[in-house]
Amino acid sequence: MIDEKKLSTINLYDRFNAAFVSLITPEMSELNKIRKQNGYSHQPTIEKPFDMPLEFTSIDGVKIRMAKSIIDLQEKETVVLLSAFPHSIIAYSTVWEQLKNNYNLFAYDLPGFGASEGKSDYMSFKFQGSFLNSFLKHFDIESSHLVGPDVGMPSALTYVIHHKHKIKSLMIGDGPAALPTSEPSVMKKMVHSGFWRTMFVIAGSGALIESAKNLGNVQYVPNKFEISDYKKSHTGKVANNMKWFKKYPDAVKDIDENLKNITIPTKIFWGEHEAILHKENGIRLNQRLPNSELEIFENCGHFVYQDDYKRFIRLIESWVEKHK
Repeated sequence: MIDEKKLSTINLYDRFNAAFVSLITPEMSELNKIRKQNGYSHQPTIEKPFDMPLEFTSIDGVKIRMAKSIIDLQEKETVVLLSAFPHSIIAYSTVWEQLKNNYNLFAYDLPGFGASEGKSDYMSFKFQGSFLNSFLKHFDIESSHLVGPDVGMPSALTYVIHHKHKIKSLMIGDGPAALPTSEPSVMKKMVHSGFWRTMFVIAGSGALIESAKNLGNVQYVPNKFEISDYKKSHTGKVANNMKWFKKYPDAVKDIDENLKNITIPTKIFWGEHEAILHKENGIRLNQRLPNSELEIFENCGHFVYQDDYKRFIRLIESWVEKHK
């Protein structure tokens, strides 16, 4: 039972800082125009998240928050969902509600992100790929389909590049992989400017969550439960989160050099109105991977798994059925 009195809200300080980010972000005018065309009402798309069996567990000494729903690991296909930043696995509740009846499902907040434990050692592509390897071994998942948006995308790619595996397929998007990267203004600030990373740390998790909503969604409106979970989950972690972005330029080189070796069937998804990483990154990635398909989500922003969650569910279902 969720105690609504304990929800964390976006306060005036958060809104002020997020408004300043919007003011200096040239992509905002186009995003606001698209929202107006969509009849964006600021009313939550769903009243509250669907129930997910959330739990905490430790793997290799790392405490993470996760969810699992197992029907039959031998007979049913298994889908593993990796969290995006600055969301948490709560963002998958609509997807989870639909898929849980037909697939074995696992989801976890990446170490250092969401409600999982945070340490600076976790803030690298290499660590996240290695942890995914440990996660799959811990639950005896011999083969699965990986879903990795945003920070989950380089985690999944690093895993399949550097670890022995029996992954059946990948569904990845809206993240870094192929060079050169095409970065809108906010991403440039986080990746290339120590000054702006410090400003994001000072502004805190609430401003980060509000800014992500402003930049990442053009249809879906998060509800108060989602916002609370995102803000609480990243409180005190923003400084560590920014270390991931600082390491990003060097880390992406490793993936870029190995793209030609990734032969796993890969579905790439990207938002048409992407303001975090331009859709050109998805087009470039599709050209570089030997066995991939690209799907652009029209009328969607960065968080396509929310903006058009019904289509995202269909994407997962059709891709998994195609690659059993």
